[in-house]
Amino acid sequence: MTNQAETDMQAQMAQVTQTVREKWGWFLALGIVLVICGLMAIALPFATSIAVALVIAAVLLIGGAVQVWQSFSVQGWGGFLWQLITGVVAIVGGILIYANPVFGAFALTLVVAAIFIAQGISQLILGFRIKPHDGWGWIVAGGVISLLAGIMIWAEFPISGTWALGILAGFSIAFNGWSYIAIALAGKRMAQG
Repeated sequence: MTNQAETDMQAQMAQVTQTVREKWGWFLALGIVLVICGLMAIALPFATSIAVALVIAAVLLIGGAVQVWQSFSVQGWGGFLWQLITGVVAIVGGILIYANPVFGAFALTLVVAAIFIAQGISQLILGFRIKPHDGWGWIVAGGVISLLAGIMIWAEFPISGTWALGILAGFSIAFNGWSYIAIALAGKRMAQG
């Protein structure tokens, strides 16, 4: 059974490699478009922050509505009330963000800052706990970067509400684009080699 799973995995990897080799130009085009879009998001951080807030509002509204509907569909289980309350809170949050996306962007910025701070602290603790192992320094470095980013966003609030979400989204999109460019260039080398 294990040999069959390994064989299937190897076949899938070969298919992925073949696709990248044959279609590297499409991967390159996607990567370039994503890098350009990421740079535009970074160049227009306030507009991007508002757009991110509106997307999150839509996700909260849709997710909350489905959660409320689902809670009534399975009323017999013990989590009905909590699931209903969670769904209603998500809907209300989505409506509030949609009604005032600037306020939503500011509120989400505080959430992002808190997440970065918590993640940074936990990565620092983890890094120092595994200190004798290879790579512990990278975990500590990542923790320091997360912690500093969270503190910077928090310290600059409310001004950071105008740029933080947009810049983070832009960097994410641009790095995603660079990864597709790297895949495309590797595929091109394979095709030529």
